[in-house]
Amino acid sequence: MDPVDLAYAGIARQAQLIADGEISSRELTEMYLRRIERLDTELNAFRIVLGERALMEADQADARRRAASPPTQRPLLGVPIAVKDDIDVAGETTPYGTNATEGAARTDAEVVRRLREAGAVIIGKTNVPELTQWPFTETGTYGATRNPWDLQRAPGGSSGGSGAAVAAGLVGAALGSDGAGSIRIPAAWCGLFGLKGQRSRISMAPRQRPWYGLSVNGILTRNVADTALFYDVASGAIASDGEGPPEPATPFSQAAATPPGRLKIAYSKRIPLGVISSLSLDSKRAFEDTIELLRSLGHELVERDPDYGAGAIPAVLVRYLRGIHSDAGAVAHPERLEPRTRTMARIGGAIPQQLLDRSLAGQAELTRRLNGVLEDHDVLLTPATATPPPRIGQLQGRGALWTINAVAGMVPYYGVWNVTGQPAASVPAGIGAEGLPQSVQIVGRVNDEATLLSLAAQMEAERPWAEQRPPGFA
Repeated sequence: MDPVDLAYAGIARQAQLIADGEISSRELTEMYLRRIERLDTELNAFRIVLGERALMEADQADARRRAASPPTQRPLLGVPIAVKDDIDVAGETTPYGTNATEGAARTDAEVVRRLREAGAVIIGKTNVPELTQWPFTETGTYGATRNPWDLQRAPGGSSGGSGAAVAAGLVGAALGSDGAGSIRIPAAWCGLFGLKGQRSRISMAPRQRPWYGLSVNGILTRNVADTALFYDVASGAIASDGEGPPEPATPFSQAAATPPGRLKIAYSKRIPLGVISSLSLDSKRAFEDTIELLRSLGHELVERDPDYGAGAIPAVLVRYLRGIHSDAGAVAHPERLEPRTRTMARIGGAIPQQLLDRSLAGQAELTRRLNGVLEDHDVLLTPATATPPPRIGQLQGRGALWTINAVAGMVPYYGVWNVTGQPAASVPAGIGAEGLPQSVQIVGRVNDEATLLSLAAQMEAERPWAEQRPPGFA
């Protein structure tokens, strides 16, 4: 197989090639390490590359495959995957985009442990904004991560390094986390599929309810089947996560491979109250084109706005700001945090505990109200990001409040679904006039990743976005 085609093949196909003996894990890992060495100097997607360790793990995977009789049941045996730098890898630091932390993780995070159990090779850790707080990935400690579709623009955040790495073919898939869009934003701006699963579907351990339950772990991939495979091998809450969602009726991979039937889909481009934003022409066109695509596939499309009310955005902000305050208070050297981060932490600290408690107590009612639109619709369709990704440096040096207002206008559609905890995904929707990927968001009912995977796979069959590769990274 051509090395470039192999780089972009995706983890499900790579796993099959290794299982069939057509390539070895070492060959695949060496190919990615060469691409990272050659191309990541432009992108700065990786904070650290675990080259020697990854090759050792690849050799172990190849030995397991040769020794297995009958063939091994490890579905990701020998496949390299990258890990976002807010997720622990044993023996490595987890700096959260800052030099204010210290000490290496003693054990793998639960999601990493499950990937290893499935046979995956951990190839490196990807860059994040400081304390994972922004939808752009630029820090004073680790520099700016760039979008492979336009090196003068951000790939998004906070899973920006993961998005850039997968989009540029430096790895087949990369772990991310999503506290207010942090998987879906880089997926949208990098032309990837990014599913935020149901809260507690993927364990957050050793972290416990980060950002007061807003944040979930997940993955960025080039296609729907790869995401479904990840959810098959990595799903399941443990005791520290609290009660997790029920097991799905069918495996996620089976759901992705099953046509969705005729769905009733609500669509809305209404921006939640409290955010100053307007859709770019490209974002509006991608949204409208997707409505027509879904109609052509036989679905019933009805314009219907969610009942955001006045409380949806405050519910996001209270947990987001208090979460940053908690994260800043947990670092070893808070004085090393960037000035903007220290200001964000002070703002979060000024939020009274009673207000946080009231917000948490109101979650069930807000979830009920927002899900009114899904009582008689299977899926909600919204725009993804409202604007193109910011230019590198555009938001550096700005104050905390200025930055919050600016980025909220870029990504107004995501955070409310972190409060409700239900699944939502960014789905590629073509290339815009400036040569940048476009996307839409689909939101599912509580616990219903299956319908989103099925619908997204149908959309992918009509728009084979995984065939599109950023110029200069072939």
